[in-house]
Amino acid sequence: MDLRALFSSNDPVGSSEAFTNRQSQWNVIATAIEEHLRHIAAPSFDVEDLESPRTNVIVFHGVGGVGKSTLLRKIESALTAAEQRPQQWGAPAWASETILPVRIDLSRSASMDFERVVLTIRLALAAAVGHPMPSFDLALRRYWDAQHPGEPLEEYVRRTGLVGKFGQLLPQQMQSAVTEAASALKLPGLVGSAAGQVATALVQALRERRERARALAGCARTADLLEADPDLEALSYYPHLLAWEISRLPTKRAVVPVILLDTFEDTGDRHRDTERLLQRLVWLMPNAFFAIAGRNRLAWADPALQGQLDFTGPDAWPGLAPQAEQPARAAGGDRQHLIGDFSPEDCDAYLARRLTHDGQPLITPAIRAVITERAHGLPLHLDLAVARYLEIRRTGRTPTSADFDHTFPALIARTLSDLTANERHVLRSASLLDAFDLDLATQAAGLAHQAAARRLVERPMITEDPYAIWPYHLHGAIRAALRRADDHTEDRWTPADWPRAAERALAALGRQWQDASALLPGRTLLVACLRQGLRLARDHHLGDLGWLTDAAFAYTDDSVWEPLAPPTHAPSPSPGTEPQPGPDTPADALAELLTAIARRQHEHRERTAERLTAVLSTGLLSGELTELALYYRAKAHKDLARTDAALDGMRQVADADGRLAPRARRGMASLARIQGDFPTALAAVSTLGWEGRHHRVLAHIRWPHGDIDRAAAAFEAARTEAEQHNAPGERAIAQTLLALVTAFTDPDRADDELVLAHQYLAQLDQRATTLYAHVAALIRDAGTDPDVTDRATVLHTESTAAGLPWLTPLIQTAIAFHHAVRGAQDDLTATIDRLRETTANGDFAYYVDIATAMGNLPQPAGSTVLWLDDARIVRERWRALVTARRDHLHVGL
Repeated sequence: MDLRALFSSNDPVGSSEAFTNRQSQWNVIATAIEEHLRHIAAPSFDVEDLESPRTNVIVFHGVGGVGKSTLLRKIESALTAAEQRPQQWGAPAWASETILPVRIDLSRSASMDFERVVLTIRLALAAAVGHPMPSFDLALRRYWDAQHPGEPLEEYVRRTGLVGKFGQLLPQQMQSAVTEAASALKLPGLVGSAAGQVATALVQALRERRERARALAGCARTADLLEADPDLEALSYYPHLLAWEISRLPTKRAVVPVILLDTFEDTGDRHRDTERLLQRLVWLMPNAFFAIAGRNRLAWADPALQGQLDFTGPDAWPGLAPQAEQPARAAGGDRQHLIGDFSPEDCDAYLARRLTHDGQPLITPAIRAVITERAHGLPLHLDLAVARYLEIRRTGRTPTSADFDHTFPALIARTLSDLTANERHVLRSASLLDAFDLDLATQAAGLAHQAAARRLVERPMITEDPYAIWPYHLHGAIRAALRRADDHTEDRWTPADWPRAAERALAALGRQWQDASALLPGRTLLVACLRQGLRLARDHHLGDLGWLTDAAFAYTDDSVWEPLAPPTHAPSPSPGTEPQPGPDTPADALAELLTAIARRQHEHRERTAERLTAVLSTGLLSGELTELALYYRAKAHKDLARTDAALDGMRQVADADGRLAPRARRGMASLARIQGDFPTALAAVSTLGWEGRHHRVLAHIRWPHGDIDRAAAAFEAARTEAEQHNAPGERAIAQTLLALVTAFTDPDRADDELVLAHQYLAQLDQRATTLYAHVAALIRDAGTDPDVTDRATVLHTESTAAGLPWLTPLIQTAIAFHHAVRGAQDDLTATIDRLRETTANGDFAYYVDIATAMGNLPQPAGSTVLWLDDARIVRERWRALVTARRDHLHVGL
C-alpha cells in the first residue's frame, strides 16, 4: 500500500507497487538456485569443505534507484509463496523444494550490523525448522552472555523487533540447546543454565571423543570455536556451525536458506571490515544461497584484495570474476548481473498502473510520455515523478506535461551519497561529455591523477562499451539531473564552474584529436571530437573555438560527409510555427555551417545556398570560417548553374589566399571549363597542386576533347594521389570519373571500374558522385540496353530534385552517344535540340559540339568553344569512339 498516495488528497487515489517485468533477472536467479540445489545434493558435496571454490552467490548491481531493492523484495515474495510470484515469471523447476528466503537490508538507515545479520538468519531458521541447532546455539548463547551481560536475548529481540512474531522462538531454542547439552553431559543442577560452563564441559567431552558429545555436536571444528574468545571475530566463524546443523536436519524439516542481502554498498568502509565478516558468512555457509544487491560489482575475485578479505581471486569465486578471467571450470558462468533500465514501454506501463482512479490510469498518456523521456528508464525518476504528481494534485491544480519536464535534486543526492569529493568532481565534469575515457574525464576535471576517474568508472552509473572510441557513458537520467537540477551538496559547483569545466573538456578533446592525427590521421576520431566539441562550445557559449576551426577544415577536406549533429536552427519553419532565432554564438554558427555543408548531400542545392547565406549574415564566423562558407556557397551556386555568382565567390576566397585558395582556384578553373574556355582552365592546372586536385582538373579538361586515354591516366593519377594522402572521399570521386571516361572506350573495363567505384562509395555519403556512377553505367550500356533512355529519364529526375542541373547536359550527352551508336538519327537530332536548350546560357555548350560530332552532323554554327586542339580533331575523336562502339557491337553503319 502506498500511504503517500492514500493521504495525498480527499479524493482517494488507487496505487500499487506496479512491479514491472524483470523476467530476465528472475530467470537468472531461478537457474542459479536450481544449480545450487543440484550442487549441494551431490554425494561429493561436503559442508565442512573450506577449500572448494564457492558458487553459492549471485550479484545484482546497478545505479541507485534502478530497482534493486524492489527486485529483491519481489524475489523474496516469490520464494515465500507461489501465489505471490508474478504470473509471467512461471514456476521454477525446484518448486517442490523447501526454500527459506531471508531478506536483510544492510542500509545504514536500517542499522543492520553483523551481529544482527547472524541473529536474523538464525531467527528465520528458528521459525522454519522449529527445534534447536545445538552446536551453533550453544556458541551463540556463550557469545551473547559475554558481549551483552545482563541483557536477555529475548528482551533484545523484543526491543529491536527482529523477525516479528518469531522473535521469541530463538531464545527458547537456545536455552533448550544449553539444557540439552547439560543433560547429555550429565552436568549437575544449576550448571546447566550457564552457557559458558556447558561449553567448557562440551569441549572437554569432544576432546575425549565421548560418543554422546559427538552425537550432540559432531562438527570437526566445534571444540575449537567453543574455546575461542566469544567476540565478534569468533561470531563471524559460527556460521560454519550453522551450516553443519542445517546439513543434519531430517528430511521433513530440511530447508535451503536463500539469503538476500540488500544495499550491500552501505557496508563499505576504508578497511572493508564489515565486508570481510559478510564474505566469511557466505564462504562458511556453502549450503545456503546468497543473492546480493548493491550499486557496484563485488570485487571478491580480485586478487589485489588479498589481505583485506579472507578469500580472494577467481579460483575462490569463479563466477564473480570478469568473464575473460573466469576459470574454465567456473560453474554457472557469470554471477554478476547489471540491473538495466526499464524500456520505454515498461516505463509507461509502470506509470499507468502506479496511480489509478476508478480503475483508470490517473496519469495521462501525454504526461507519461514526458516522464518516460526524462527518466531514461530509471525507476527512481519514475517514483519521484509520481510523488511530484501527487503533490501538484494535492494543491488542487491539475498536473500538466510541462510540470514534468523536470529533474529532481533527490536523484542527485542519491547518486552522490557514496562518492568521494574527487569522484563527485569527476562525475560532474564527465556529465558534460557524451562519452569519455579515463584521460578525458581526468583532464576535464582538472586533476593530475586518474585514480578518481578509475574509481568512478567502476560504479554502475557508468556503462562501458569497450569497442567505442571513448568507452564510458554516464547514465542519461543522472547526467540530465546533474546538469539541470539544483544541487544542494556542500561541494556543489557555482555557475562559473560549469563553463570552466567545459573549456577544460573542449581543450582535452582537441589534444586527443591533434595527438592522434599526428600519429595516424583518421576521420572516426575527428568526427567524434567534432560532435562533442561543437556541443560543448554551443551549450556553454564558449567564445574561443580553438582547435574546432582546424577540425572543421579537416572535416571538409575529403568530401566524406558523416552527420555531425541535427541542424542547430531550422531555417525554414513549418507553417503555423514560430520561426527560430538564428545562431547566436560562434560555435552555434560553426555547427550550422558544417551541418549545411554535410546536409547538401540530402537537400536541394538551393536550400544549401540559403542556409550558408544565413550563416554568413550573422557575422559570427571568423575570417577563415567565413571563407569556408563562401567557398561552399559558391559550389552550390555552380551546381545551380549560377556561374557569375559562383565565380564571384570563388574569386573572393582565392584573393584571401588562405588555406582554401587552391580549392577556389580549382573552382575558377572548372568554371572556365564549363564556359568552354579550355585554355584558361589548363593554364590554372600548374598552380593547383594536390590541394587543388590538379590531376582531376586536368582529366576534366582532357576528356571533352575525346582524349580518353590521357583523361583516364589523369584520373588514375588523381586516385593514386588520394590513396597516398589517405583521402577516401577523393579516391571515390577519381575512381568514379575513371569509370565514366573508360565507359566511352571499353565497356568491359568500365564495368570493373564501376564495381570498384561502388565499393568505395558504399562507405561514403556522396550524392553527386553516385549520380556520376549512374551516368557512367548509361555510357557503358550505350547501344545495347533498350532501357537506357528510361534510365536516363529517372536519373534526370533525381539530379533535378537534388539541385544538380549541371548533370543534365552530361546525361543528355550519354543519350546522344547511345542514339549515335544505334544510328537512330531522329532520336539523336531530338536529343541535340534538348541539349541546345539546356546549354543556351553558354554553360556546357561544348556538349552540343560533342553530340553533333558523335552523329557526324555539321558543327554548330557560331560555336564559341575554345578548344585546346583543332575543332576538327576533336570531332574526329568523338566520331571514332562511336564507330569503335558500333564495331564492338557488330552494328552495321
